[in-house]
Amino acid sequence: MPEVAAGTMGRGVLRPDLAAAHLRLDRHQPSAALAPFVDYYWIPRWDLRGEPPYEQAILPHPNVHLVFEASGAGIFGVDRGLFTRSLSGLGLAFGVRFRAGCFRPFWQAPNSQLTDRVTPAVRMFGSAAEKTRQAIMRAGALSGSGFGSGSGFGSGSGSDEADARMAGLAEALLYSVRPERDPVAEQVAALVARITDDPGLRRVDELCVASGLSVRTLQRLFADYVGVSPKWVMRRARLHEAAERADSGEPVDWAELASDLGYADQAHLSRDFTVTIGIPPTRYATPATSLASMVSLAGIVRRASGARSRAPSRAALMSLMTAARSDLSRAGTI
Repeated sequence: MPEVAAGTMGRGVLRPDLAAAHLRLDRHQPSAALAPFVDYYWIPRWDLRGEPPYEQAILPHPNVHLVFEASGAGIFGVDRGLFTRSLSGLGLAFGVRFRAGCFRPFWQAPNSQLTDRVTPAVRMFGSAAEKTRQAIMRAGALSGSGFGSGSGFGSGSGSDEADARMAGLAEALLYSVRPERDPVAEQVAALVARITDDPGLRRVDELCVASGLSVRTLQRLFADYVGVSPKWVMRRARLHEAAERADSGEPVDWAELASDLGYADQAHLSRDFTVTIGIPPTRYATPATSLASMVSLAGIVRRASGARSRAPSRAALMSLMTAARSDLSRAGTI
């Protein structure tokens, strides 16, 4: 996993500059015993008292998360759509991001059962899930959740101690059900990392050559351990790169980027980006308000309520694709 500095947003958090003005996001590494299963712990804090609610859009990675927040504790499967979380008042959450494929040993069933779903944590951990959630919320409250005027983004020894306490509580819960290490899960995690770390890896047959596995075997392993196909992971990695470039604030040569990412042409990149994120990339790259407010009317945003993703209506798709085509026409591509 690429190192991410504390307090930064990281790849997948859309409109990161705007996000940083509304919340703080810290990450912490797991203990050595849980490192084969867990990528990192993530803790968002916000203080929006006296301000309107803020909606943060996320382009999810191929990872399962265990999340503790004021409303409950849930297991979030891989989300194939766009995910948004509405933030208001003073609050925080604590999340466990599992390595791709490495929640499978805990779940003891195909991870595809979790895809696009939020499962109550009590189903797996019993009553200990709710006890842990309450303890994590109490520990977080002791440090002060927000980053309003004079609070320094909740940083300092109090926040560090609270983070360590919350991580310890989460790890105690995970230890209570910790499975044996699964070499297949770790193999799958390495394959996903290879996809996300190597932009030159664009096709499943190339992954077959690199891994020595057949297409059928890769598809079976990814469905069982990750919950999505290897082709989906490749496509999502390309969209993460495109969104990061658009968020960089630098001019983007979309035709060149499309070629670099393995798209047939700019039109294919624009179509993929638009259907997934909700607006064409050229429009997304233009400074604006939160992405969630721009795309919610398209009906493709998945909320944090646990409901499954809704397919966009035909009218919404036509509107989006017309906008994408208009952008490409102005760029001289079509």
